[in-house]
Amino acid sequence: MSRAFVFPGQGAQVIGMGKALADAYPAARAVFEEVDAALGESLSALIWEGEAEVLTLTQNAQPALMATSIAAMRALEAEGIPVTSAAYVAGHSLGEYSALCAAGSLSLADTARLLRLRGKAMQEAVPVGVGAMAALLGLDFETAAEVAKEAAQGEVCQAANDNDPAQVVVSGHKAAVERAVEIAKAKGAKRAVMLPVSAPFHCALMEPAARAMAEALDDVHIEAPKVLVVANVTAQPEDDPATIRSLLVEQVTGSVRWRESVLWMAGKGVNEFWEIGAGKALSGMIRRIASEAATRAVGTPDDVKAAAGT
Repeated sequence: MSRAFVFPGQGAQVIGMGKALADAYPAARAVFEEVDAALGESLSALIWEGEAEVLTLTQNAQPALMATSIAAMRALEAEGIPVTSAAYVAGHSLGEYSALCAAGSLSLADTARLLRLRGKAMQEAVPVGVGAMAALLGLDFETAAEVAKEAAQGEVCQAANDNDPAQVVVSGHKAAVERAVEIAKAKGAKRAVMLPVSAPFHCALMEPAARAMAEALDDVHIEAPKVLVVANVTAQPEDDPATIRSLLVEQVTGSVRWRESVLWMAGKGVNEFWEIGAGKALSGMIRRIASEAATRAVGTPDDVKAAAGT
């Protein structure tokens, strides 16, 4: 079996995630302790005992989801399943940082600090209410991109996330995204719905956040990863630190090419995708992209034990 480890993005967060892993595996607990130290606050207390609406804030959700993913990865490693047992790693949006950390390209402390900054910068790039995102269901990427272009009318409206063959997310100015919803329905979308997000991610309106990330990444050491990382922006494997650095900047305003990334890995013989961390959203997408592939969610001690038993 050829395996890939994939790491979830924003939206998978839930109060209590990772607590059982930290209780069962000292290596997993150490992840949360190191993230707390890197941020100078007890993010773990928020994750395990806090308020959902506070955890959902972008600046909290991003490092919290990464910490949970790396804790699950450390638990797998404790059971004898290293990251190098995968042919590739990939992550959805912020999950790309988790993938790079798991593969040894970014240190855990740097990853936590970068994601805290990324969350703040993305939130502050556009005033609340100016931007929006919408999910277009039942349209392929090319059609959704045409919808976004037609809806723009001088404003920003882009196809932001190519999630699976029938789910594309568009992002941009609120009025343009609302126009896209109506145009998509007219073009035969099964559903087109505005998303409850706080900012229009992965579009040109995020340019101020991209500049902030470029500055921050200039000061961070990036190693060549131990496992090839399939990048969001290119849907291709990358292992050159300079390229990884530039793609992380480009990713802030660029499309998340998740469907193409999964297809690329499946085309290279990957027939087993393990979703490392919170939730199972990526597993559902992967089954719609590469129906022959097996999926496994690894987010609890029982999941880890089951994975180690195979």
